Amino acid sequence: MKKTPKTAMLGDHGDKTFTLGELAERIGADLQGAADIRVVGVAPLDEARPDQISFVGHPRYAPLAAASRAAALIVDASRKELGRPLLVCNNPNLAFARAAALFAKPPRLAAGVHDSAYIGPGIVFGEDVAVGPLAYVGSDCQIGPRTLICGGAYVGDAVVIGADCIIHPRAVILDECRIGDRVIVNSGAVIGSDGFGFVQDEQGHHVKIPQMGIVRIDDDVEIGANSSIDRATLGKTWIRQGTKIDNMVHIAHNVVVGEHCILVAQVGIAGSTQLGNHVVLAGQTGVLDHVTIGDRVRVAAKSAVAHSIKAGEDMLGIPAVPIKEWMRTYGNVRRLTQFRNQLKELAEKVKTLEQAMQGNSDD
Repeated sequence: MKKTPKTAMLGDHGDKTFTLGELAERIGADLQGAADIRVVGVAPLDEARPDQISFVGHPRYAPLAAASRAAALIVDASRKELGRPLLVCNNPNLAFARAAALFAKPPRLAAGVHDSAYIGPGIVFGEDVAVGPLAYVGSDCQIGPRTLICGGAYVGDAVVIGADCIIHPRAVILDECRIGDRVIVNSGAVIGSDGFGFVQDEQGHHVKIPQMGIVRIDDDVEIGANSSIDRATLGKTWIRQGTKIDNMVHIAHNVVVGEHCILVAQVGIAGSTQLGNHVVLAGQTGVLDHVTIGDRVRVAAKSAVAHSIKAGEDMLGIPAVPIKEWMRTYGNVRRLTQFRNQLKELAEKVKTLEQAMQGNSDD
């Protein structure tokens, strides 16, 4: 059943401005400078206007700080002598993220259902849900309060989506999947596609295993553009609370990804693998099926995880090994030319000694 759109726009809170004093309190920084300076946004060091703030998140950007026109800079304590308004904190990157969130404008979409959207029977909408043009929401879905389903998105039958979610244009959530609160699904992502399950028959033909499970996405997860999370063969593929998934990541059937993990672009995780909490898989990492990765493991880019990893390890390589072991191996690889030359010299010395010994035996 369609609801009449309201005139107010979700996310339309007018121009946001804060004084430096207000910002310092909101982001947990110590202010050096006038508290009543008012700012309207954030910007890079070399582009910031006098009514914006910026930050120095890495020493390589320090030379830009002196010339920046920003009203104030977010810095750590090592830069508190810059002689200009500063917001001093332990972690400038974190403080900047919090400041940027204060000025960010969420997608604008009128509360209610657009006339061109398809809404199936048995839908339960929470307060101020917004469904954009040409979106599809199947039957018997439950959509939580203030959730946005943007134009062209597809939500299958019997899907549950929590409160304050954003389903971006052309994202796909297939039948019976479960989405928590404050989840962001970016454009082109597919949740609930069939897992890649086949067995060969007597003639060598591939027989499909029906994929009868679901995908469960817990609260505060973000899923990047063009990523895919396959439904389970049985049971569920599970992405737990707070995990952030970059663009073009593939998560196979029955994978469990722990809380607050980071999966960077082009990561691929094969079926029935389990990741602990706070795991980081850098770009293009591949993970074999049926392995277990412990809490706080970090795997460097382009690595291949072929076996289970205990908690706290830093891994690198194909196959992935502890970084210290990889560095020793790499150091030896770089010295191969030196080793070859040394072996050649030793071979020549051995040959000379053998000739000398042969000569002595002839006497």
